[in-house]
Amino acid sequence: MAGSLIKIDEEIVTSSTASVTLTGIDSTYDVYQVRYNNVTIDTDTIQLRWRYRNSSGDVTSANYDFARKILRSNASFSNSTGTGAGGFTAFRTVSIGTGTQEQANGTLYLFNFNNSSEYSFHTEEGTSLDYQPALGGIQGGGVLTVAEAHTGLTFFPSSGNLDSGTFTLYGLKK
Repeated sequence: MAGSLIKIDEEIVTSSTASVTLTGIDSTYDVYQVRYNNVTIDTDTIQLRWRYRNSSGDVTSANYDFARKILRSNASFSNSTGTGAGGFTAFRTVSIGTGTQEQANGTLYLFNFNNSSEYSFHTEEGTSLDYQPALGGIQGGGVLTVAEAHTGLTFFPSSGNLDSGTFTLYGLKK
């Protein structure tokens, strides 16, 4: 698959910033991939979040639905589901922050983003090292239940600022 990925946008956070926006989604590709790596936050016990973007900006409506399995090294596996949310949270029950080596990593696959007649949705896989310290993993997906085209994503912490990380958007060659 590595030869099938075409880099469209990349943002590297090296100093404190409120959010990161990846854009460039259009009709060129049917499926897009987003990777976030080594993401740290400057405030303790905070969650990484994201929203879809359309041509007007971030979609902030309460129309996001999700379902996922959460895997923890210090607790039983669990399910996390929700409807009518105002965006997505990378690890709903796992927080990262200022502790040594606390970070989040993940991959999203984006579908129907350039189709204004369909709901945009994604699948997700992620890992984290959190404040407990505990290793976490996640597998699942989400959907924005509004039929509209989307041009990108915005990542932001639930509080504070992103301190570091690499965020990359790829198109998957047809």
